[in-house]
Amino acid sequence: MADRLGAQVHITGIVQGVGFRPFVYGLAVRYGLAGWVRNTSAGVDIAVDGTRPDVETFLRALQDELPPLARIDTFEDTRSAPGGFVGFSILHSEAVAGAFQPVSPDVATCPDCLAELADPSDRRFRYPFINCTNCGPRFTIITDVPYDRPNTSMAPFALCPDCAREYQDPLDRRFHAQPVACPVCGPQVWLEESGLRSAVSRPPLRGDEAIRAAQRLLAEGHILAVKGLGGFHLACDAAQPAAVTELRRRKLRVDKPFALMMADLKAVEEHCWLNAAERELLCSRSRPIVLLQRRPDSSIAAQVAPRQDSLGVMLPYTPLHALLLGGSPPPVLVMTSGNLSEEPIATDNAEACQRLASLADAFLLHNRAIRTRCDDSVVRVAEPPGQPTGRFASGARTYFLRRSRGYAPDPIQLPFEVPPILACGPELKNTFCLTRQRYAFVSQHIGDMQNYETLLSFEDGVRHFEALFRIHPTAVAVDLHPDYLATRYGHKRAEAEGLSVVAVQHHHAHIAACMADNGLDGSQPVIGLSFDGTGYGSDGAIWGGEVLLADYRDFTRPFQLAYFPLPGGDAAIMRPSRTALALLWSLGLEWEDWLPPCADVCTEDRLRLRIQLERGLNAPRTSSLGRLFDAAAALAGVRQQVNYEAQAAIEFEAAADPHESGAYLFEIRDGLIDPRPVIAALLADVRAGESIPVVSARFHNGLAVMARQVCAALRLSCGVQAVALSGGVWQNMLLLRRSVDGLRSDGFTVHMHRQVPANDGGLALGQALVAAARLQEGGLE
Repeated sequence: MADRLGAQVHITGIVQGVGFRPFVYGLAVRYGLAGWVRNTSAGVDIAVDGTRPDVETFLRALQDELPPLARIDTFEDTRSAPGGFVGFSILHSEAVAGAFQPVSPDVATCPDCLAELADPSDRRFRYPFINCTNCGPRFTIITDVPYDRPNTSMAPFALCPDCAREYQDPLDRRFHAQPVACPVCGPQVWLEESGLRSAVSRPPLRGDEAIRAAQRLLAEGHILAVKGLGGFHLACDAAQPAAVTELRRRKLRVDKPFALMMADLKAVEEHCWLNAAERELLCSRSRPIVLLQRRPDSSIAAQVAPRQDSLGVMLPYTPLHALLLGGSPPPVLVMTSGNLSEEPIATDNAEACQRLASLADAFLLHNRAIRTRCDDSVVRVAEPPGQPTGRFASGARTYFLRRSRGYAPDPIQLPFEVPPILACGPELKNTFCLTRQRYAFVSQHIGDMQNYETLLSFEDGVRHFEALFRIHPTAVAVDLHPDYLATRYGHKRAEAEGLSVVAVQHHHAHIAACMADNGLDGSQPVIGLSFDGTGYGSDGAIWGGEVLLADYRDFTRPFQLAYFPLPGGDAAIMRPSRTALALLWSLGLEWEDWLPPCADVCTEDRLRLRIQLERGLNAPRTSSLGRLFDAAAALAGVRQQVNYEAQAAIEFEAAADPHESGAYLFEIRDGLIDPRPVIAALLADVRAGESIPVVSARFHNGLAVMARQVCAALRLSCGVQAVALSGGVWQNMLLLRRSVDGLRSDGFTVHMHRQVPANDGGLALGQALVAAARLQEGGLE
């Protein structure tokens, strides 16, 4: 008889709520092992007895045959004498004081559940909350760890005998699937008409009748509020211009593009060009919104994305979505956040019926509570269409614009251990970050911290993350800007709890985030091209066109875009015409009457503007490349006023001729990047009647040349070979592609963001790493 052996295993990672225990059970049965497996708040523990070959094979299979949603971060095993176990069992979960464990993001409905949803013989036929261990809500319903049903918003729903049998069977696909339910025992859906839009109050429709009625209302051009996984959507038929226009009017959203939901890839291909990487992203278990190139013959209403050449598209990620988009032919729905502009999305039924009453004609509601608000993620593919996968840096294929549902709170794994730190993040596109050991838990998208409601959402999120991951911060990292709500929160919290505060310059945080995103340990500096719209500089100016030499601890600023005045400060962001005239004034270029910005700013206002600039009244200095983009777009005649952030720059990029190779060149001297020759050349082309596509392409090409020039100069003077690209300007795909191609051809190692956005949504990660480095060396600002 073969020697018997005992083994004990401790595993951390995404190993709860993903079918890991039944997976272990199945392996133990396969190899004839006795013992047990148990969830704890520190991970998963396993003890087995068996013959030496069977135990060794079992341990290898644990790591090689993972369930689809599982991820192992650490695997510790020890050998011992046999424990004398009889049979193999799954023990009840155990709480471990102070221990923590990553939590799975929400996961799109799996193919098995979709098949059952469509099967008339299945007891969950057309049940809008079908799920199993391979799919369904996770992060948005969990209240505490371990991830067990009593610690979720499914706790009020007692299992019926059939569901309980599945839940308790280790070989069933729904074994310990915490949200498991059916029409008998689970959440229910119903439809209510808004009291403001219905002349006669009618009782709500329930179940499948409610879903079919919702489909009819959408087809008739009505606007619906639909409760989803992480909050409400406002939905309408995307092929009906009147419905989309009315949604814009009610939501106070003039031009900013709406997201779309389409039934399947076939539907997407009717409206958008797709490459293999985009198909993979659309069908991934995270089901983000993917920005795609629009086909010119698409029947989608132009009002969905005015003056854009792209559409943001996602596939259904819940059973309710799949049912709503059923039909022949399936509809294409606008699915935009359920809020008035700039408010947090609604999550609670009563709250939604109150806040969205003036926006929606009817409400498709359900009674499964949403614990955590979570917007849809937005991504794009950072590759030229038709190019081979991997043209850019390894792993950079998914390029985040917003990291939220389907990805948060999956942690970023760090290259070294860090103390427990709370990084409060920026003012716009806020996320926060909490660190522990080698994990950085970057929150879901919080939004623009410019109102009380968003601050409350931020504070709730911080409390929830600290509780879930058992983190008690010893320090707080904040932005240098003293008036940001997130910064004020950080200082107030630190004062109340006696914590250290580390103030981190905005653009340094951007580069640190990109370094951490790429697993750099910070032992060598990088050239950081930190290009964005607004960030508070160390000198009190508004930075945004910065070339840094940076590690985690500190940075220098060898090059910057030359300062120019920003009349009205942040208010100028909405008036590119004023920014353009201020730029011309600073460069000594005349305000000629034929210039497009002069047509937008009347003679009297131009006189006032000139006085304001000459006297320096409320005209802070800026080196912002984002504002230079605004000015160039205005001078080219693209847009003089905007109604959402970066609108002028986005439309300027969309207009660019991809085949134009000419470039407007900057002058670089004494650490300054001077835009005067760029603007002079641009004006000469506009005066000569050159087309906007050509002007846009030459402006973008000139920026890419400038990026190569400053990096070459720093390599020559400092020997630095690595370049990190961060800041919202790097969401511009034309600039990104041309810069990366040029820098790589020059022999640079180029680091792009891979796991968090290049925009301010990734900033908190960088703040945390800068704070960790300074705390380690004892240097605080």
